[in-house]
Amino acid sequence: MFSKSKTTPDSGSAPSLPPVPAKMATGARHTTFSIIGSDVVITGNVSATVDLHVDGKIEGDLKCANLVQGEASEIKGGVVAETAKLAGLVDGSIEAKTLIIHASARITGDVTYETITIENGGKVDGKLSHRRAGAAKAPPALEVVGEKPASFGA
Repeated sequence: MFSKSKTTPDSGSAPSLPPVPAKMATGARHTTFSIIGSDVVITGNVSATVDLHVDGKIEGDLKCANLVQGEASEIKGGVVAETAKLAGLVDGSIEAKTLIIHASARITGDVTYETITIENGGKVDGKLSHRRAGAAKAPPALEVVGEKPASFGA
C-alpha cells in the first residue's frame, strides 16, 4: 500500500540541492530574523545579532541588527539598532542609523539618528539628535597634559 521509493542517480532525476536560507534585511544569507510574538513578555535585556521583529513586550534594553516593531508592541528600555522601524510604544532612548517612525508610534526618550522619517501622527517626546554618517558616538574625553597654571582658580 505505502512504499518508500528511493531515487538513484541512474534513474535520470536531477539531484536535490540543499535549501537556501532566507535572505536577511542586511543581505546576509547565513541566518533568518527572529520574532517576538504578541503573547511574549520579556523582562531583561535582549541582544541579537540578527534582524528582530517585535510584537510583544520587552522590559529592558534591546540591541539588534535591524528592528521592526509592531503597533501593539511595547519596549520599555533603550533601543540600539542599525535600522529601526517603530510602530508601537518605546519608553527609552533610541540610537539608530536609519529610523522610521510610523504614524502609530509613541516614543518617550531621546533619539539619536543619521536619517529619520516621521509619518504624520507619529509622536516623539524627547530630544532629537542628528549624528553625521561615520561620526563617532561621543567626542573623545579631554586630556589634561602638564600642570595647571599657578593663577588658575585663584
